[in-house]
Formats: sequence, C-alpha cells, structure tokens
Amino acid sequence: MSAIAFFDLDKTVLSINSARAWVRMERRAGRVGLYDLLRSVWWLGRYRMGSAQMDEVVRSAVGTLAGRSAVEFDARVVQFWEEDVAPTIRPGAVEAIERHRQAGDRLVLLTAASRQLADSAAAHLGFDAVLANEFEVVDGHFTGGVSEPLCYGAGKVHHATTCAKQYAVRLEDCTFYTDSYTDRAALEAVGTPVCVAPDPRLRRLARSRGWRIEDWGVAGA
Repeated sequence: MSAIAFFDLDKTVLSINSARAWVRMERRAGRVGLYDLLRSVWWLGRYRMGSAQMDEVVRSAVGTLAGRSAVEFDARVVQFWEEDVAPTIRPGAVEAIERHRQAGDRLVLLTAASRQLADSAAAHLGFDAVLANEFEVVDGHFTGGVSEPLCYGAGKVHHATTCAKQYAVRLEDCTFYTDSYTDRAALEAVGTPVCVAPDPRLRRLARSRGWRIEDWGVAGA
C-alpha cells in the first residue's frame, strides 16, 4: 500500500458527536440520571468551546465506568452503533473511503472515541486499522482508567506516527480528514490535510493555510 488515509470519526465520518448521542441513549434507558446527564453536557460543552482539556473530559467519562462489566458495555456499544450511529454516516465519507481503497491506501480510523465504538465503525466501513481511546479492564471489569497516551491532540500525532512507522509509510505521504481545530497538530503532521465540515476555528485556519475544505453531506439529505 502506498500511503495511509487517516479519518476522524465524530462530525467527520459521522454527522454527529457520538458522545452526545451515547449520553442521550443512556438517559433514555434509565442508566444515566439527570445529574450525570447535565454533567456530561457541561463537559462536552467546555471541550467544544476549547475551555477543557480532552484528558479531563475522557477521565470524567471513563471514571463513571469503574467496576462495570466490559462484556455488557461492549454489547451496548454494538447496539448503539447499529441503532443510533451507523445511520449518521456521511455519504461523502463512504465515497472518500472507497476512493482511497481503490488507490491502494491503507484506511485507518484516528479518533478520540472509544475503541469499542471505533471497532464497530471500522467493521462497518472496512477500515484496516483503528487508533482510538482504550479503557483499562481488569478481570472483565473497567478500572476507570484509560490507556496512555490519549488519542487526542498531540496524542493523535503520536499514534499516527507509530502507525506510519509500522507500515513503513511517511506521514508526508498520508492524508488526514477531520472537522475539528483540536486536530490541528495531526493536520500539520500529514502531507494532505483535509477539513470536512470544519468548525469555525478550523475553517479559518484552513483558509489561511490553503488546506482543502470538503462537505460530505448528511445521511438522508
């Protein structure tokens, strides 16, 4: 394979933020109380506005899983993917993935989402590898910890670099698709940065750098 095409998941391949959708699903099922719902919305809002570090957001969310069964969680994630998330795949994402597949590129999901959700996305869309946040499990139960480094910000660059070395590919020959300014470091690390339905800060940066801006549409639109 000649290169790697890295894809972000939330608001890039998908038209939604899966973390928000997960909280809503858990609320409907009665597994999240009003306090936890409001706390999650607060954390996600701070993250989106850039006033919270991703490690704070992830640790707050993963901490609530401490002591819970990993097998049960995995099953819920599969159901969540099939019912709530898969229908939000952007049509342009499917086209971009197929274009890179036909070009012989390796397809890698590079996301701050959980490994469980990313695995479901990868299986559905035919990705070759997954780089995502992994939650620590001991004796079949979550500890409330997360593997380091987080797959976010500079952590994404770390994981992408390791992946590229594994496949003997230069990052300069790779492409990365994302919607978020928080992925600036990874965009700067690859040879072909592409901004998909970018947030306002990323759109401004993309225009100043001459990076490609694409609109992959919304499912069913």
